Amino acid sequence: MPPSIFLGRYTTDNSEDIIVFIIGMRIDKRLCFHKWLPVFLAMTGMTTELYTHKSELGFHSTENYFELQTTAKIQYWRSLDDLLAYSKNNQHLKAWKTFNRITADNDAVGIYHETYIIPKGQYESVHVNMPQYGLGKAIEHIPITIEKQTAKKRLFQLWEAALLIELLGRLCATQLWSDTERCLNCTMHGLKKE
Repeated sequence: MPPSIFLGRYTTDNSEDIIVFIIGMRIDKRLCFHKWLPVFLAMTGMTTELYTHKSELGFHSTENYFELQTTAKIQYWRSLDDLLAYSKNNQHLKAWKTFNRITADNDAVGIYHETYIIPKGQYESVHVNMPQYGLGKAIEHIPITIEKQTAKKRLFQLWEAALLIELLGRLCATQLWSDTERCLNCTMHGLKKE
């Protein structure tokens, strides 16, 4: 069954940090099946495990790309701690040991990975007439409203709010305001209006 198409403009909720992990392999000697096929199959097994235990592992989703020599998986994770915990997982360790054993003395296959820690409010996306894809599949997929009409609005809405809270907190902390009543809702910084 083909994925559902969401007509219109959609974005993602960027109110949480997200980890983007890119992992893949490169086949340098295509005829050496016995050297690269076990690596490819190990990656497939790990993907199955991730989707089977998504919430407990902190895994959101993945997108797969295949070229003639190179594969890439773009994975989205809830936290760096979740990703690092998975790297110590039995399925991953088994695949890593297999890779090291198979590729110790050959140049038929290689692997790579890149990890990006992206703070909340520092990423955005647009999906127009698309199925849920990429970030839109990994985290909450929401219609674009007037408040999130542009990339600038989607990126800086949370950042500006965080900056305002920080500045208000500093003003209250330095007692530039003599009483908390004049602070614009000091509950943000742990001070309560009486």
